[in-house]
Amino acid sequence: MLLAAGQAPAQAAAPRPALRGDWLYLTVTRGDSRSSDTRGTLLLCDPPQGHAHAAEACAELGAAGGDIDAVPPTSVICPMIYAPVTAHARGEWKGRQVDYTRTFSNGCVLAARTGHVFALDT
Repeated sequence: MLLAAGQAPAQAAAPRPALRGDWLYLTVTRGDSRSSDTRGTLLLCDPPQGHAHAAEACAELGAAGGDIDAVPPTSVICPMIYAPVTAHARGEWKGRQVDYTRTFSNGCVLAARTGHVFALDT
């Protein structure tokens, strides 16, 4: 009985298998840094899944070489209302670690500058 009990913690500590291919864990936090209004999802790109707009987000990231800052901005007119949103991405793209954090003045500016990558709501 003691032997079986001693084996349980070792099994619980076993490492998780690594994700394969290109992936990002994405979050968007609305409000200031103390806000608890955070949404997140795992974007997998081999094949695209796990995100409302996975195919579009993966295509945009692929064209930008996995660099979120290099995603071409869309031409839209955003209101000048300060309602900050912070976007965070961490993961791996083509074997390179990704760690991205930016705060945008509002959700419209976030969408205009990052395309479908952080389109988590719809």
